[in-house]
Amino acid sequence: MMQDKQAALVTGANRGIGYELVKQLASMGFKVILTSRDPKKGSEAAQRLADSGLDVSFVVMDVTDQESITQAAMTINETVGRLDVLINNAGVYLDGNAKLLTMDPEILERTMSTNFFGVYHVMRSFIPLMEKRGYGRIINVSSEYGAMSAMSSEGAGAYKISKLAMNALTRLAAAEVRGDIKIFAVDPGWVSSDMGGPSAPRTPKRAAELILRLATMGSEGPRGGFFRDGKPIDW
Repeated sequence: MMQDKQAALVTGANRGIGYELVKQLASMGFKVILTSRDPKKGSEAAQRLADSGLDVSFVVMDVTDQESITQAAMTINETVGRLDVLINNAGVYLDGNAKLLTMDPEILERTMSTNFFGVYHVMRSFIPLMEKRGYGRIINVSSEYGAMSAMSSEGAGAYKISKLAMNALTRLAAAEVRGDIKIFAVDPGWVSSDMGGPSAPRTPKRAAELILRLATMGSEGPRGGFFRDGKPIDW
């Protein structure tokens, strides 16, 4: 069991921001667990990084499946024995042009299952690993659409509500944890990814750099909050 090297886990990490986060964390000296619900894509992504000399391994985890999360937590506890950084990156945007009150309710339910309940269950399952050492950094990847002010305009209702709820979860959880454990929500900006599209102005590399500033924050500073471009803002 490896216990000396700091360990990090990133959800939804076989592509986009998640993949870049894994790459940068491993380049900083972390042992990184790349997770994905797709065994083939996840293992191939992890192998590409491992082949380049980075300490990256793969664990399958579907954030909409509590049993999958529990099994992943057990595996990491047994094989790694610690977790210092957790980045909840997995997310979906299923709304399209549908309006909240007329969309198929399943869209809202599926969105909440990943973007809110997925984050909730992952945190509940992995925080005990952090509490063993009294240290941890948790980053929940959010969006400017999760700000209360974003609720005043129509569109993307399921996505907006899921991120608003996740932001509230972040704040409540940060108030509950003890020791040097910090929990933040981060808006990475409009990123050129499968979700953001090719015309987005920010690269996954730049988005990951901003997220990792908080993931590696020292004991000083806030315990929680919502951050955009590295700065705390009110949501």
